[in-house]
Amino acid sequence: MIYLRLIFESFRFAWQALKANLLRTILSLLGVTIGIFAIISVFTIVDSLERNIRSSVNFLGNNVIYIQKFPWAFGGDYPWWKYFKRPSTNIREFRLLDRKIENDEGVAIFWGRGGNTLKFGNNSMSDVNLQGVSYQFNRVSDVPVGQGRYFTVADVDAGRNVIIVGYQVAKNLFRDLDPLGKTLKIRGLKFTIIGVMEKQGDSFLGMPTNDKNAFVPYGAFNKLFSIGQQGLEPVIAIKGCETDIGLQELEYEIRGVMRNIRGLKPRDDDNFALNRPELVANQISSMFQVIGLAGWVIGGFSILVGGFGIANIMFVSVKERTNIIGIQKSLGAKNYFVLFQFLFESVFLSLIGGGIGILLVFLLTLIPQDAMEILLSMGNIALGLGVSVVIGVLSGIIPAVLASNLDPVIAIRSK
Repeated sequence: MIYLRLIFESFRFAWQALKANLLRTILSLLGVTIGIFAIISVFTIVDSLERNIRSSVNFLGNNVIYIQKFPWAFGGDYPWWKYFKRPSTNIREFRLLDRKIENDEGVAIFWGRGGNTLKFGNNSMSDVNLQGVSYQFNRVSDVPVGQGRYFTVADVDAGRNVIIVGYQVAKNLFRDLDPLGKTLKIRGLKFTIIGVMEKQGDSFLGMPTNDKNAFVPYGAFNKLFSIGQQGLEPVIAIKGCETDIGLQELEYEIRGVMRNIRGLKPRDDDNFALNRPELVANQISSMFQVIGLAGWVIGGFSILVGGFGIANIMFVSVKERTNIIGIQKSLGAKNYFVLFQFLFESVFLSLIGGGIGILLVFLLTLIPQDAMEILLSMGNIALGLGVSVVIGVLSGIIPAVLASNLDPVIAIRSK
């Protein structure tokens, strides 16, 4: 109970100091408010940017390894011109991988071609991304069919002219009509719609979404475009387990199987690339860590000024209440009681400044944003309050120690 009473009295003294010297206190707390606002606003915007960018690259899939000719990031001493001499992946390698790989949750091969025009009657839509896919493509990539169905094994094996279209494609071509079962044309070839994907909306930074995508079996895709060495090159995608260890083991297994398929000797370099979306995510995280560090530097100067302001308030408060401190100690108050009294008061004042800064950030998140959704996370709120507590302790510890060590007789005589 004595600690609760101590906290209550500290709050009461702090509130009295706040009311008695309102302008002085507000100006002193302004530094903490600006500092916390700067740090938490930067972190909130950075977290929102990172979250939106990560969601924008979700079309690459999670825990997926892509087998391609070129790596997504060039590096090392490997000559760049050797990449062009590498053979492309093909259907034969896809089938062997599908048969030999054991630690996977799905193996798929797909081709892609953008800028396609789809027609239905007098309606048409251009700039549609068309992909020819194998049966297990929905295991390695997100294909959220909202209406109709996904491909069957028979659809893919027979190369039937069936198609799954994105929400925007169906909306533009068929308006208010039910698109299922309707026939559209691509480069003069007819395709029957068997599925329509769920609406995803615009993606941050203009990343691809399924709204303007369309999928057909890769056999039907071959009727529209030339594929192979002289045409479009395929990508083989293999989905692994959820754990990093399982994904690493899968990568080792894929590398061994691919080297065996291509007859590479132990001393030969890999003539293929294993690309993982996690590399993109790691590059994004490292970039935002630098921005977060800049936020600490910017806000740190304001917090430093705010800390000196709170320390100034506490020194003045000790000076004004020296007589009261002497009375308290003459009545039996311990040194720690006086110390905690001023320390809690300093923390309380700092929390007020930090709370106002966090409130300003929250008001910032309420501004409608079309390009990016900004959210203030509980982690950033806790960070702001935690920094405020630390600043309060550091700013009030010296005045609190000086107050607790006052001689009661001298303190009572002071005016």
